[in-house]
Amino acid sequence: MATTVFATSPARVAGARDRVFYSSLAAVMALTVLFGFGQTYYFRLFSGTPHTLTGGSITPTLHLHGVIFTAWVLVFLVQTLLVASRRVQVHRRLGYASIALAAAMVVVGLRTAIMSAARGAAPPGADPLAFLVVPVFDIILFTGFVTTALLKRRDKEAHKRLMVLAYVSIITAAIARIPGMLALGPPVFFGASFMFAVAGMAYDWTSRGRIHRVYAYGAPVIALSVPLRLAVSGTAAWLSFAQWLVQ
Repeated sequence: MATTVFATSPARVAGARDRVFYSSLAAVMALTVLFGFGQTYYFRLFSGTPHTLTGGSITPTLHLHGVIFTAWVLVFLVQTLLVASRRVQVHRRLGYASIALAAAMVVVGLRTAIMSAARGAAPPGADPLAFLVVPVFDIILFTGFVTTALLKRRDKEAHKRLMVLAYVSIITAAIARIPGMLALGPPVFFGASFMFAVAGMAYDWTSRGRIHRVYAYGAPVIALSVPLRLAVSGTAAWLSFAQWLVQ
């Protein structure tokens, strides 16, 4: 009598673990955004005099920015949950709609950053024109990662990691708004943002024994962008360019 042994393939085990890890990561990142923007935006929508972190009333443009970027957070979470529940076809259809959302984020995000700098909005002690380098670099990185993720959409291993890095590149704005975080300086709040990329790399190492090439190349780009933008922010060339942008 023959005995049949049903074994679970390593690929299937890795896939199941990936679904848990990436959906959990998306949930933690969504909660981070809620916590960071809670006091400075979400919860203040119900108060009489809402203000942003950088001062001043929340304008219609800032509301539009908030709606679009909140939609990104929710779509990212839903997309990971769809994959976790193996509803891949729905995930793909929603992915096409996400392209328009990402494009809107780039346009509105850049517009909001320029308008904020034009009205002198910046963290305490920071020059608005010099600070403009931070959101501009965020948008550049986000655009690069999302575009590459779109081109690599048939390579699911690369695609999902590129989308994580795209998220990491813009989550610093939320982390810097966590009470007490801004005073600790850029190395701390940028470093805290980078921990999400570190979590992805650590998961790769423990589950595969190696770090995927997307993290190997993409994570250093994010890390190196921090000292680069800080070095550029005070130069005459950047200040002249920023002045041109806000005119």
